[in-house]
Amino acid sequence: MIGALTLLLVYQLIGEVIARGFALPVPGPVIGMLLLFLTLVVRGRVGNELRSTAGGLLQHLSLLFVPAGTGVMLHYQRLADEWLPLLAAVVGSTFLAMAVSALVLRALSPRNGAETPE
Repeated sequence: MIGALTLLLVYQLIGEVIARGFALPVPGPVIGMLLLFLTLVVRGRVGNELRSTAGGLLQHLSLLFVPAGTGVMLHYQRLADEWLPLLAAVVGSTFLAMAVSALVLRALSPRNGAETPE
């Protein structure tokens, strides 16, 4: 597990170095995740240790939201002052995400007259 966590953190570090070195508007962890994905595609498989470590992290993902929830409560007054734009942003982005998902599903689904594989 330590080896897999080290691998994940090394890719995150590489992503941070690239993001800061080239002043990219993309977060370093996202770049690191993309590099890890490309590495796994080239390798053609995911190792058992990395698979089990990632699964363990995903099982406890909700714990990672505790600091964010604490930060929200620290800025409660600001949320109370600006609730309308925040609500509009959340509702608007939700509907936008649903619309884009529906359009992608429609574009990638087989047509009505085509046979579907069983």
